[in-house]
Amino acid sequence: MNARPVLSAFRQALQEAWAGGAGIFLPATFFAGAAVLVPLGVGVDNALLRSIGPGILWVALALSSLVTMERLFQADLEDGALDLWLQTDLPISAYAAAKTLAHWCVAGLPLALMTPVLGILLQIEPAKLPMFAAGYAIGGIAFFFWGGVGAALSASVRRGGLLIALIALPFFFPTAIFGARALQAGTATSPEALYLIASALFSLSVAPFAMGAALRLAAD
Repeated sequence: MNARPVLSAFRQALQEAWAGGAGIFLPATFFAGAAVLVPLGVGVDNALLRSIGPGILWVALALSSLVTMERLFQADLEDGALDLWLQTDLPISAYAAAKTLAHWCVAGLPLALMTPVLGILLQIEPAKLPMFAAGYAIGGIAFFFWGGVGAALSASVRRGGLLIALIALPFFFPTAIFGARALQAGTATSPEALYLIASALFSLSVAPFAMGAALRLAAD
């Protein structure tokens, strides 16, 4: 397969993500707001915040990854761009993967980079913050790709945000569970961390084909 169409789709998706309002600002605001509300709600008990902080950040990351998913493929379906991509030699699964990866680069990777700052707010030990950021970045890939499946299945549905959440959230559970356990273990070579990496690799290998099949159905 020629890599040039994939790179072209990736660059176009990056531009659309910024121009279409799906950049960092909305998901980052949601992510930070959800994390900041926790200390206000549970108090300033350092031990309590330290124990629940990683899990709260996982929940906030999962929900933030869905904020801008609604228009991931919907615009291409409406303006006919999806039909043009289906007529090219590029597999539609590769197009879907490139578009979702670009969306993660614009909206997901900055969320992972924010976790050290929010981790300090939640009293997480500073020495663990770099590993936390890496864990959330890996988990974010799985969240965005499973969210992409929901976005593809609801591409022809107006205001399909709730439908995307209903489809994607069950697939988030393994990543969130393995991610929380990996951060509790505190080492990058723990079995839980390997399970987290495996869940991200599984999403990368399965979700693009599911997105491709859903987009073919939406275009028919």
